[in-house]
Formats: sequence, structure tokens, C-alpha cells
Amino acid sequence: MTTAPPAHRDVRTLELAVSGMTCAACSARVERTLNKLDGVRASVNYATERATVQVPAGLGDEVLLDRVRKAGYGARVRGEDDEDLTEVRVRDLRRRLIVAAVLAVPLGDLSITLALVPSLRFPGWQLLCLALAVPVVFWAALPFHRAALRNLRHRSSSMDTLVSLGVLASFAWSAWATLFGGHEPGYWVGFGPTAAGADAVYLDVAAGVTTFLLAGRYFESRSRRGAAGLLAALDALAAKEVRVLRDGAEHLVPIGQLAVGDRFVVKPGEAIAADGMVESGRSTVDVSAVTGEPVPAEAGPGGRVIGASVNREGRLVVRATAVGAHTQLAQMTALAERAQARKASVQRLVDRICAVFVPVVLVLSALTLAGRLLTGHPLRDAFTAAVSVLIIACPCALGLATPTALMAGVGRGAQLGILIKGPDALEASRRVDTVVLDKTGTVTTGRMTVTGCHPVAARTAGEVLWFAGAVEAGSEHAIAAAVVAGARAEMAELPEVTAFQALPGLGAQGEVDGREVVVGSARLFAERAIELPAEATARVDAAHAEGAVPVLVAVDREVAGVMVVRDVVKPSARAAVTALREMGLRTVLLTGDHETAARAVGAEIGVDEVRAGVLPAEKAREIEAMRAAGARVAMVGDGVNDGPALATADLGMAMAHGSDIALRSADLVLVREDLRVVPDAIRLATGTLRVIRGNLAWAFGYNVAALPLAALGLLNPLIAGAAMSLSSVLVVSNSLRLRSFGED
Repeated sequence: MTTAPPAHRDVRTLELAVSGMTCAACSARVERTLNKLDGVRASVNYATERATVQVPAGLGDEVLLDRVRKAGYGARVRGEDDEDLTEVRVRDLRRRLIVAAVLAVPLGDLSITLALVPSLRFPGWQLLCLALAVPVVFWAALPFHRAALRNLRHRSSSMDTLVSLGVLASFAWSAWATLFGGHEPGYWVGFGPTAAGADAVYLDVAAGVTTFLLAGRYFESRSRRGAAGLLAALDALAAKEVRVLRDGAEHLVPIGQLAVGDRFVVKPGEAIAADGMVESGRSTVDVSAVTGEPVPAEAGPGGRVIGASVNREGRLVVRATAVGAHTQLAQMTALAERAQARKASVQRLVDRICAVFVPVVLVLSALTLAGRLLTGHPLRDAFTAAVSVLIIACPCALGLATPTALMAGVGRGAQLGILIKGPDALEASRRVDTVVLDKTGTVTTGRMTVTGCHPVAARTAGEVLWFAGAVEAGSEHAIAAAVVAGARAEMAELPEVTAFQALPGLGAQGEVDGREVVVGSARLFAERAIELPAEATARVDAAHAEGAVPVLVAVDREVAGVMVVRDVVKPSARAAVTALREMGLRTVLLTGDHETAARAVGAEIGVDEVRAGVLPAEKAREIEAMRAAGARVAMVGDGVNDGPALATADLGMAMAHGSDIALRSADLVLVREDLRVVPDAIRLATGTLRVIRGNLAWAFGYNVAALPLAALGLLNPLIAGAAMSLSSVLVVSNSLRLRSFGED
């Protein structure tokens, strides 16, 4: 149980690498040990072998490490250059598995053959079998025994207690039968009558069970390494060196020396070292590894580039705007790793079950032994059933069901441009039936764009753009910027403007090539008594009806044309809404914009409902009202004003280019600009949760079905060990199916 720490002025977050954990019960023990310290809040993840600890000021790292070590586990503060503990464990398990398999195979063949065919026996054959079994039982199975002893010292138990007891009991029985037992005919592990002395063949059960369990753990660890490798691949995308421009010369320096504001060079084929703005050069940039966008993005002066994307063509000079841990890639990786350290409520339930499951199994094994003896069964049969109960009940699959699926889902999401910030998002996604979309910056680009230029009388569109662009070049308004961008897209240069005057809220005026030019709204033209011809009036009314902004242009007090400026709907918006509706989800457009513009956008993308004129402070209340009416709401937004709504929704989804407040409030961060990532994110989240539930159903069902069979003597220990290991491998393999999500 995690206890909330008292308030502390300064709290830091520390990551520990914890070694020696072998199941969910181990991680729960380490977590309890750390949380007993005053002011500490810890979360330990068995799958990643990491502990995320919130540490109050004044408490040193050594205190935490000492507590973990006294609990019987290894611990050290994680560093950037640390060797992956999972990789170390894989190598150790590989060595032990090889030794166990090399000895167990001849031991099995020898013991079974000699037990069943007395004529082939030779003096000392039982001792040879014992000699072959000793390294397997006492060295290859050492991780199980070490963990069992650790549990005993702390008066607790884990699945390793079951494994160790089962293996040692099998070996002890066989050793006793070989050295001190009789030589009457008997039964070999319940398979049928054997010749005298066959009791000794129980050694192959001890060796075989150890080999099966080691094989299961080895493949589990390899699979977990593969799942974690999806996140490690994000780190590998980052550049290790950067060409910094200093005093007009290029200097190749380690990436750690790059600072915000530095100018650096990116040559064709190189990864961009940090997030930044292009100062010079033009190229296409491959952003697929970072955002999932398959089409390369254009990069030119004033454009934004993302660290770890790859420059494909020309030479770029970029000014760094975010470096190190503040880059988009680093934040994606850090959030993905923190997501693994957090636990879903379903996983907390699993941890509690594991904490009581092992003692119950120990009691059941003892009762099985006593019950079968009391009912007249031979000691050999009673012992076999008791050992089978110990082995079949190992809750490996139960402990791995949630973390492995979460790792695979988070890793695949990062590859697709979907950042799952925690398991709560997975649980919330299952209940979502309504998706609320913010308009500006989410459904639309958030940038005003000229979508039409309609000349009046004898003027041409080029003339209108020429005059309007020249005047608006002196203004900083968003609409002015759109007009200038539209003009520059059509012509290389714009003329100089003189006598420029900005008219706040109305427009601007100036002299271009000796002619008086006025650019602005119909209100400005009315104040200046510039008469609008019928054609211009019709264009203005049509623009308003579409939710666009009409910009009038007059030259020497004569209307020259009407420009239509609007916040353009993203090309992917309609397809995203269609996909959401096909999934059976209701869609709502929620915006502070006026009714006309909102309904025009809503009609264009095909949402079910439009709620316009909603003030920023009211967005959260709108979400709460929907939830109160029984809806399960997912909110998609990007602005500061979306933060409270994102936090209020059952599932908050923020666009990665949005504000820090929006990103912190959301459960999912959508890195790609393509809105079709919204239904993808919901499908991935629900798919991950489905895998978790399937894993847990299999793990619980396996134990519930297998324990009675073992207690009734219907499973011998060798088959029990194989079944337990196979169950864990199946759980991990099922989780790793998420790695191919979205490829079909």
C-alpha cells in the first residue's frame, strides 16, 4: 500500500534500478519498504526493474539504497550510461539455462532408461544421477533459492518460495530414496509401475522442473527486453553530436554542449540535433520516426523543425529553441518511461492478490500432503501431489499480465505519434462514448490563411494582392500576416509602403506607388465613406456565412477587391470524424468562436453537434455537464483554455504543439498533426486494455483450473512446471502483439 507523504517544500524525483526482483510480490515488497520512509512515495515496476521515488529534501540517496538492500534486493541510482538490468538478467539466465539443459537431458534419459530397464543398470548409477542433478538444483536454480531465503528472512513469501520448495523437495526425496530408501517396485511420478530402485528417478523431475522454469524466465526476460527496446529506440533517434556555428565556423561538439539560442548546421542525411527554427536553407525533413507522418515536411526560413528528424536534402542552419530534456523527443521518451512506472488500478489489484496468493498455496500444498496421507495414499503419491501444487501455482503470468502489455502499448504508441502518459488513460478509453473536439488549433490549423481573392471591376487578383500585401507588411496582426503570406506566395517581391498607418480593430492604410490604399473591414470602409459595389457586398456576406473574415481593399477610394481569410480546417479532420462515428462514438465541436464560424466548420467535418460561443472558463463546465448526463467524454484540445476541460474529461487528449498546460492536463499526447491519430489513439488504448484483460483472464483461469488438478494428483511436477512456464510465455507473447498495431 502506498501512503501519501506529508507536505514538503522540496520534493525531487529519483529513479532506482532494482535487481533481484522475480515477481510482482517482490516489487510490492520493495515498494512497501521504501514507502515506510517518512515523506517518501515510491512506485516499483517489476517489468522494467525500476523504482520511481519522490524524495523529500534532506533525505539522501544512500538511505533509500540501504533500505532496498536490507530488504534483500540490489539497488543503485539510475544513470544515463547504466547497463540495462534486463540485459544482464538475460545473460545470466542464458548461462543457467544452458547448464541445466545440458545436464537435465542426459539425466532424464539415463534415469528413466535405467529405472525401466533393470538389465542396463550398472553399479553406482543412482549416484551418477545425483551428481548430474546437483549443479542443476543448487547452481542453475540458485536464483529461486536465493529469493526464497530472502523471503524467509523477512517472514514473507513469493512465487520463488513455491519454486524453491518444489525443486528442493523433489531432490531431497530422490536423494533419500537413493541413499537410504528401499528397493521395492513402485510408481514413477504416477506414470506406471517401475522396477526396484526407481524411486531415484525423481531426480529428473527436480532437474526438469528447474530447466523448464529457467527456460520460461529466459524467454520472458527476452520478450520484456524486446518490449522495453521499443522505448529505447526513441533514445537512439537522438543525435549524439552537433555542428555548432561559432565565430562563423562550424565546430563538431557533443550534443550536451548545445544551448538554447545556439545556431547549428544540419547537413543532408543527418539527424537534427534539437528542436529549433530554420534561419537559412531549404530542405525536406523526414519526421516519420518522431511524429509518424509518412510524408516528409518542408523546411525553410522561419519554419519549425523537430529534434531527431532527418534532413534529407539541403543544408540547414537552425537556431535551437529547445535542447536536452526539453526537446519533444526527450519529453516523449520521459513520459513513456514514467507511464511504465505508474500502475493501473487493475495492476494494483494483481499486486494485492499476489501478496496473499503464495501463503494460501503453501497452506494448500501442506493440506494436500496431509489429506492424501490421511486418506490412505502412499507417501510417494502424496508427496508428488504436494510438489505439483507448489509448482503449478507460481503466479508469474499474473505478475506480468499488465506491465508487459502496458510497455508494448506505450512503445507502439510512441512510434505512431501517440504518447500514453499513464495506465489511467487505458482504463478511461474503455468507457468513452463521446469525443469533444476543440476548434482552433485542433480541428483547424490555428493560422489565418487567404482562401480567396475576388477582384472587383477591372482589377485583377494579382493587383489586389500586390496592393494589400504591401500595406499589410507593416502590420503585426494575424490577418495581416495571412494577407502578406498570400501575396508573397504569388509574387517574389512587394513594393514599399509609405505613410503607413495601423488602424487597430479596423485595418491599415498607406501609400503604394503613389496611390492611397486602404485595407480592412466593412466597418472601416463605412467610416471612410467608401461605397461598396453590390458585387463586393455579396462577397462580404458570403464570407460571413462561411465563418470566414472578409478583407476589403480600396485603391484611391475605389474598391479593388475582397480577400477571404479564414482558419483553414485541417485536411484530416473530416476523415477523423468519420472514423470516430464509424466506431460508434458521438462527436461534438466545442469552441469559443461565434455561431456562424463554428457551424460552418462543424458542417464541413461532419460532427454530430456544435456548441459555440463557449468561454474558456465554461469549457470544463460543458464537459462536466455531459458527464453528469451520463456521457463518457474524451476531450481533444491544444490551448491554455483547454487545460481544465482536458483534466475534467474522462480521457484528455492534447495536440503536441499545444500549450504546456494542455499537455500536462491530458492523458494522451498526440504528436502527429494528422487528426486521424485521434481514432488511432482510442483504438490503441482500448486494444492495450483488451490485451491486459485477456492476460489477466488467462492467468487467473490457469491457476484456478490447475490447482485442483494438482491437488488431486492428476498433474506430475514435470508437467506442472512446463505448464506454468508456458503460461507466462503466452502472456508476454500476447502483449507483444501490440507491437504490430496499425500495420494491417
